[in-house]
Amino acid sequence: MAAPFQKLVVKVGTNVLTRDDGRLDITSISHLVDQLAALIQQGVSVILVSSGAVGAGRELVPEADTFDPVVRRQVLASLGQVRLMELYRQLLGGHGLLCAQVLATKGDFGDRTHYLNMRNCFEALLADPRIVPIVNENDVVSVTELMFTDNDELAGLVTGMINADALVILSSVDGLYSGPPDDPGSHLIPEVDAADEEALAHIAPIRSAFGRGGMATKLRMAQQTARLGADVYLAHGRRPDILTQIAAGNFTGTRVRARRRASSVKKWLAQGVSAWKGSVHINEGALRALRGGERVSSLLPVGVTAIDGDFGKGELVRLLAPDGTVAGYGLSQYDAAEARENMGRQGARALIHYDYLALV
Repeated sequence: MAAPFQKLVVKVGTNVLTRDDGRLDITSISHLVDQLAALIQQGVSVILVSSGAVGAGRELVPEADTFDPVVRRQVLASLGQVRLMELYRQLLGGHGLLCAQVLATKGDFGDRTHYLNMRNCFEALLADPRIVPIVNENDVVSVTELMFTDNDELAGLVTGMINADALVILSSVDGLYSGPPDDPGSHLIPEVDAADEEALAHIAPIRSAFGRGGMATKLRMAQQTARLGADVYLAHGRRPDILTQIAAGNFTGTRVRARRRASSVKKWLAQGVSAWKGSVHINEGALRALRGGERVSSLLPVGVTAIDGDFGKGELVRLLAPDGTVAGYGLSQYDAAEARENMGRQGARALIHYDYLALV
């Protein structure tokens, strides 16, 4: 039976790939690769976003745990990434497949040129059905503001970048529960709407032993990804054949259903937001018009109340609502000086056209 998607991103968390002591679990990784190979056999293009490099490094140099935390992460990741990729190479090779390594930092998604270069690379790799791109954060150079929240964020960015049909996030729980997963009174929530802000209320603030993220991070990224047009599945990575069950439409987990697919530019605007050059403050009327949904709306100068920063034509700016929260991101049609001249004016041309505007 054919899979319901043609292009899939699979993110696998540290606790799926490692044992309780933090060392790599070869059996679990081998089963994951077997499932990826089965999907590829069905004609699915697959990108794997894999954690586990730090755990793999810990096997090789356990004494690194005494280092400074930042240095420890860099050392363990630089050693462990080689070990992890060699393991994937061997296991994929057993299925006649090749693995390609892609390391990324958050800055690669904020710069439009870097973003397009990376997307072109992915497209070229996926043109050969034998190649499985394996993506991880470049922990050797990613520190502080350059870091992703965790690999869930990276997976969401990659999903939007390659215009994937779906994202599967595999962790150590089945999905989103109505309360703490170990509470007998809690039940698994099979589906969540992309815009359901109440869903976060179900999540207990617990993180895994070795990963950086938690279910709250997963759900936020899942809903953001679904709003941009890709289905997201949250599932337990150690359940036998979980990926093939998802492909068959019969699985245990939580689905975040996709909304209308956004354009590639809007996906970049919504997710690659680290390189904005200035801020545009808008009034309540402009905010209602942009979020109304009844008709497409560009940002007109009459709804602008203040301009911060010095941006040029075509540069990325953020939109701030009256309460100071970020309402969206867009590409300015003219520079900050002209924007200040037009501020509050009726009839002036749009500061940000709808095609280059993404709301948060």
